[in-house]
Amino acid sequence: MLFVLIALWAVAAIIWLSDRRSSANHWLGAVAFSGGAGALAAVLDLQWLPAAAEAGMNEVAQQLLYRLQAVSSLVSYYGLPFSFTLFAIAYRPVRLPVRLQQLLPFLLLIPIILCIVFTPFYTEEYPISFKIVVWWAVPYILYGAVQVLLKRQLHASFSRTHWIVCSAVLPPVMFSMVMNYVLPSFGMLRMWVYNTWIVGLGVTVFVVALFTYGFMGVRVNIDRRRYDSTLRAVTSGTAILNHAIKNDAGKMRLFSEKMKAYAIATGQQELLADVETVLGASRHMQEMLQRVHRRTEDLVLRVEVTDLAALIEQTVKGYEPSLDNIKLHTTLSGGWSCRIDPAQVGEALGNIVANALEAMIGYGELYIQLSETKRELVIEVRDTGPGMNKSEMTRVLEPFYTTKNGSDTNFGLGLPYAYHVMRKHKGMLDLRSKPGVGTSIFMSFPKRSVQAKKTEDHTQRREVHGQHSGMDH
Repeated sequence: MLFVLIALWAVAAIIWLSDRRSSANHWLGAVAFSGGAGALAAVLDLQWLPAAAEAGMNEVAQQLLYRLQAVSSLVSYYGLPFSFTLFAIAYRPVRLPVRLQQLLPFLLLIPIILCIVFTPFYTEEYPISFKIVVWWAVPYILYGAVQVLLKRQLHASFSRTHWIVCSAVLPPVMFSMVMNYVLPSFGMLRMWVYNTWIVGLGVTVFVVALFTYGFMGVRVNIDRRRYDSTLRAVTSGTAILNHAIKNDAGKMRLFSEKMKAYAIATGQQELLADVETVLGASRHMQEMLQRVHRRTEDLVLRVEVTDLAALIEQTVKGYEPSLDNIKLHTTLSGGWSCRIDPAQVGEALGNIVANALEAMIGYGELYIQLSETKRELVIEVRDTGPGMNKSEMTRVLEPFYTTKNGSDTNFGLGLPYAYHVMRKHKGMLDLRSKPGVGTSIFMSFPKRSVQAKKTEDHTQRREVHGQHSGMDH
């Protein structure tokens, strides 16, 4: 049980620290904490209290340990169904009046308060009145499980997280419901000793998911911190380099112009050609560095109310002449006005579209969709290009990493820039890719952060064929 205690409280700490503003994470961490409290009560009951008695510990200290055991046990029995129900409601939000949403945690506490006040207090054999608690604890847990299972995922990028939640959370909670409430209500006591293995399995799934795919946004936050620190380093470096080279390039141009004037005045054509080469090289060098600096400098958003569908339509139209044999499909949920920086978002989307077109090399299909979830507006750009393997996916957001070879104008900054823009809007950039199938990129804007408002309800669908799509090859 000591392993279960450490594991569950470590899981609770990781989930709480990953995203303190997420209500779902808040209550899921409470579920893990409640389970850990039960493990603490078991450790005290089976190990620490007997050891204290054998060691001749004074009565006061033993009473303190006993009271800690009682509190831990009650936190576990009452806290698990309560926190799991609130997690499920936060995970799959229920449409309720605002006032009722605020009162809901207090309403769910009523059975707990009544049990504490009107049923016998804790004893080692009967920590709670199982025959009474089972009538509200089991419905709480069953309702929460149904809520979690019924959560609908609109995008494939989020479905993996959902099924990890179902695999890591539901089996331990459901098993604990049977062992902690159902069987004890029939007189089969102390069945919680069998929870160890199923909880260990859930923790294993959590750890594997954490480092492989991410769990409830945890791995995303780890990646975000790494990408943010990398971007800050690149921003500082390019700013210093841009300043230094700009000054030296200015000197080169000044003296080269004087040499050019002298070459013209003296009719030295060979010297004039050499000077022109030096001037061209200095201009190219400064232009390349400025292009890098513009993509990596810290963004200052110029926010204004923007029709998101219209911005997508306008951005995509600029790439239609480059379609060739690529078929473009757009499905845009219109009528959403948001407070965003249209220039930066348009540039970020343009980078993603340009990457998709380059990946397909003139053949394939490009799908662009704007859809909505309960809390987000999501732009999806999906291509039927070659896709990326796992090693490429892990590095694709790193500045200067690119899968495109042979181009001196591609610096591998398109996706890092798009990621930077989304972070500034408190959103998320998510990628899914499979070799031979294609790549999907999702730009998710939290409705609350961008103050999204629905002005009208309509969906725009459009298909555009490339200019050569009707030709035989």
